[in-house]
Amino acid sequence: MGQAVLPGNPPVEITLRRSARARRVSLRVSALDGRVTLSMPKGMREREALAFAAQKGDWIRGHLARQDTPVAVGIGAPLMYLGAEVAVVAGAVRRAEWQGGALVVPDAPAMAAPRLRAFLKLDARRRLEEAVARYGRLAGRAPGRITLRDTRSRWGSCTSEGNLNFSWRLAMAPPEALDYVAAHEVAHLVEMNHSPAYWRVVADICPGYQAPRHWLKQQGARLHRFRFDE
Repeated sequence: MGQAVLPGNPPVEITLRRSARARRVSLRVSALDGRVTLSMPKGMREREALAFAAQKGDWIRGHLARQDTPVAVGIGAPLMYLGAEVAVVAGAVRRAEWQGGALVVPDAPAMAAPRLRAFLKLDARRRLEEAVARYGRLAGRAPGRITLRDTRSRWGSCTSEGNLNFSWRLAMAPPEALDYVAAHEVAHLVEMNHSPAYWRVVADICPGYQAPRHWLKQQGARLHRFRFDE
């Protein structure tokens, strides 16, 4: 992996990735965080790959322009919670709390982002543990350990040992979307695939899953525009 900058207006940071399996150079613009990745065959010269990226400069900037602008999380900035944008305000609290339709944090701007991240992680864990237990009973399976991460490529996953991994950003999604992801991963304890039999399990334990699944496909990328590291 390496980094390069594509000159132009504006300049674009590019992540360079060599792959032994790649047969040709390719570009990808992440819908989640706008990261631009240039993949190239192992033997290709970097200069040649960057020339290809330069030819695609308008295409890259077009994709980036259509993406949501990143939001630095903090007091006075909006934040997604329970599927809606809500206000973050300062108040007489000791930690981040959900009060009266707003997220309230202590009046310490430098600590607002980590406190809000901690709130979302705790909220996601509580609701996911409840949902996983409920769907586990419906599926007749006993899920293993639950782990929360800030994953980029998927909302959840299931290991061969029966452990479940989830994105804590699901706390920002509509509650039914979080529930659907819990059901999706529990169903993998029955069918470790995405076969018709697998989707029958999902439908059995989570009727109406199609709507929250569609929301995540269409709107889920918005949850990644909120930056907690600034």
